[in-house]
Amino acid sequence: MKIYGNINFFYFLIKNLSLLGPHRRKILALKAAGKKEEERQAIYEVCNYFVDKVMKKLNWKMNIINPENLPEKGPVVYVSNHQSYVDIAVFLHIPKHQVGLIAKEELTKIPIFSKWALIIEGLFIKRGDARASLATINEGAEKLKDGYSLVIFPEGTRSQSMEMGEFKAGAIKLATKAKATIIPATIKNSYKAFEEKGTIQKDKTIDILIHEAIDTSKLDRKELAELNDRLENTIRRGL
Repeated sequence: MKIYGNINFFYFLIKNLSLLGPHRRKILALKAAGKKEEERQAIYEVCNYFVDKVMKKLNWKMNIINPENLPEKGPVVYVSNHQSYVDIAVFLHIPKHQVGLIAKEELTKIPIFSKWALIIEGLFIKRGDARASLATINEGAEKLKDGYSLVIFPEGTRSQSMEMGEFKAGAIKLATKAKATIIPATIKNSYKAFEEKGTIQKDKTIDILIHEAIDTSKLDRKELAELNDRLENTIRRGL
C-alpha cells in the first residue's frame, strides 16, 4: 500500500510538471533575452502555481510564524534546518519572490527535478569535493549579486525527524561572499508529511518559523567567523 501511494503521487507530480511546458518556455525566453526581473517574476509565479496544486491535492497547510520577517523581494539567502523532501515545497511557496534551490549533486539523477532546479536558478553541490564545492559557492555568490535568491540546508541531508544535525562548515560562504542578507528559518513537522511513515501523508500542517534577517554586509570579521554557529543555534532554538 505504501509503494502504491508513493507511485500514485509521483505520477501526479510528473504529470503536472509536464503540463508546465509553456511556463518553462517563457522563463527560458526571458533568460535568453536578459530580462532578469521578468524572469524572476515568472519563476515565482510558476513555483507558486505548482506547489499550490500539490498542497490542495494533499490538503497540506503551511503555518508561517513571524511572517513579517519575510522580505518583499530578494536577493536573499534562506538558511534552514532540513527534515524532509517536503522542505523544497516550503521554500518554493512561502517567499514572496523567486527562490532557487541548492541541492546535493545526487538529485541530478532525477531528470525532471534537475531540469526544473536549474530553470529556477538553483545549483547542485558536489559534497566531498572541495574544488567543485568552491566553484558552486562562487557561482551562487554571482547569482545573488545578479538579483537571484537561494535557499540552503547547511545540515547537508534530511534529519527525517525533529532532531537537527550540525551545520556543515562553509555552507553559508556563498552568502557572506556576496555580502547578502540571510533569512534564518526553522521548519517543524515536515517529516510527518512523508518520512515518518515512508509514504505521502495528507492533512498535515507544517510550521515555519521565520527569524529576523541578518545583513552580512554589516558584520565585522569576528561576527562573520561566528555566523555559522549563530545561525545553527538560532534555528535549533526554534525547534
